[in-house]
Amino acid sequence: MNLDQIQLQLNAYKENNQILDAANYIVDTFDLNSENFAGFEFRYELEEKSVLLTTEGALGEIQTVKIPRNLFDFDLNLVLNLLAHEMLHVRQKEFGKVVEDKNEREFQCYYEMLFHTNFPQIPDASTFFQKQFSEKAFTYYQRMSDNSELQLKYKSQKEEIEKLLGSQSNV
Repeated sequence: MNLDQIQLQLNAYKENNQILDAANYIVDTFDLNSENFAGFEFRYELEEKSVLLTTEGALGEIQTVKIPRNLFDFDLNLVLNLLAHEMLHVRQKEFGKVVEDKNEREFQCYYEMLFHTNFPQIPDASTFFQKQFSEKAFTYYQRMSDNSELQLKYKSQKEEIEKLLGSQSNV
């Protein structure tokens, strides 16, 4: 199914106020599911022009992803990347696979939004959003202690992000 067909399906869900069903449709269509995923719930909308999703649940426990009702009012590629980000958090918090450090979890998720190593079926977001994802990845990288094991572990990925940003500035 191409993105235009997916958008048509999402529009039908929206028209019938079936936002949670639409989110589940994305999880199924893009193979984002996890045994650690309890499902979606609604969260408050921050404002009309911004979107926030969160993964909630204790480390090692089943996770719920909270989405705003206006989620599908945003650019489809952005929404797909945001959902992939949260679904990676669901996996990171799974019993036996827990990524303890929040900075590491966030860095991994923003890296995923740029390079799609866990979810290769997710399309790239626009250059504008990729720059934002990159900046967030750098923020979490910098929050890891300087020259720590974590920073050394992700040094090559940080360099990949820097290379991506460099190639985009030449466009």
